[in-house]
Amino acid sequence: MDGTFSLVLLLLFLWALCSQRMERVELTAPAAFVLLGLLLGKGIGALDLAPSIGWVKALAEVTLVWVLFTDAARLSFRSLRTELGLYGRLLGVGLPMCIGFGTLLASGLLPGVSGWAALYVGAALAPTDAALGATMMVNPVVPARIRRLINVESGLNDGFATPFVVLALAGVAAAEGTSGPHPSGHAVMELLIGLAYGTVLGLSAGWLLRSALRRGWATEDFAGAGVLALSLLAHTSAIAIGGNGFVAAFVAGLAFGSAHGAPQRVLRYVDQTASLLSVLVWLLFGAVLVPAAFDFLTWQAAVYAALSLTAVRMVPVALSLIGSGLDTRTVLFVGWFGPRGLASIIFGLLALEELAPSAARTVIPVVACTVLLSVLAHGLTSDPLARRYGRTAGAGPAVQDLPVRGMAGGIAGRRARR
Repeated sequence: MDGTFSLVLLLLFLWALCSQRMERVELTAPAAFVLLGLLLGKGIGALDLAPSIGWVKALAEVTLVWVLFTDAARLSFRSLRTELGLYGRLLGVGLPMCIGFGTLLASGLLPGVSGWAALYVGAALAPTDAALGATMMVNPVVPARIRRLINVESGLNDGFATPFVVLALAGVAAAEGTSGPHPSGHAVMELLIGLAYGTVLGLSAGWLLRSALRRGWATEDFAGAGVLALSLLAHTSAIAIGGNGFVAAFVAGLAFGSAHGAPQRVLRYVDQTASLLSVLVWLLFGAVLVPAAFDFLTWQAAVYAALSLTAVRMVPVALSLIGSGLDTRTVLFVGWFGPRGLASIIFGLLALEELAPSAARTVIPVVACTVLLSVLAHGLTSDPLARRYGRTAGAGPAVQDLPVRGMAGGIAGRRARR
């Protein structure tokens, strides 16, 4: 295990040395570490990681907590109010429709997948990840308003999808006889407790930090470490009182961002830490999840993956944006740039740990195939489609951009210097 850990640390350091060079050929960190995971895991066996080890689940859970909290906290309601109608359409109408369409398709197409398992597939593959389209997200030819719309949707939809994933996993576990008789009702109560507790904790912590900074009691340098602890506190303490930790972390992030007023300054440390763990999750995806999934891959899973990235995503987006004032090209552009990434991988790792092997074999291949196809499709099309769309869309009104999840800083810096 020490040798494996040392190899992972070496890979992270080597990427830090050559990341700028790799990004010149549009090779992002997620794509690079998926390839490294496949090569070192299944390829030459240098990464000997069993698919069901406790620290894999722990890493996935901590990463999800930090991502949920950070993405929510940096998107305060005050900064979103100018385009609140568009965000509401995508998250309040488009996302539920995407989960519903994905669930129906899974139950009708995938063998052995129905009911709760179908809901899990639909919910796990609904969140998007703007980091896989990082070159598009920092490309100035794409109107800032559209980049921000995609970025905000990506930052919030994983939190909104998490309750559906939690309910679905509880239902699948009950059907497999690995949990109590009424897990879905218990899960609903956990979600409600997590919602209430996260709101109170986030608002209180945001007010306390704002007051401490204003009065000179706290320094911004250490405030970041404090917020890092706060995000984990939301998760662990919510579980201790019978709530759902993931929902509590997401809601606490929303409440904290709205109460604090300028979350970007103190969230930088948390964001960088979450980005580091995100890269490790992508490595595990290539080394653990992909090999485990492709041993049981079916043609139905491949067809589902293709439809999930196209019709299941783009039709709900188009329907939700009817009457929004966006033209057809923009609607298609927003619909296509819904890459599946980090949240779906973490949901897959959690399913690999929590479900019986028979249940995991029916859903994991679908998740892995969809994310892998998204890495290829969205990675290859991000820059050319952005340039093509930007030539016809025009710059549009200037708005403040938000940071893109997932170590896209090198790309952003390089484009800014052009």
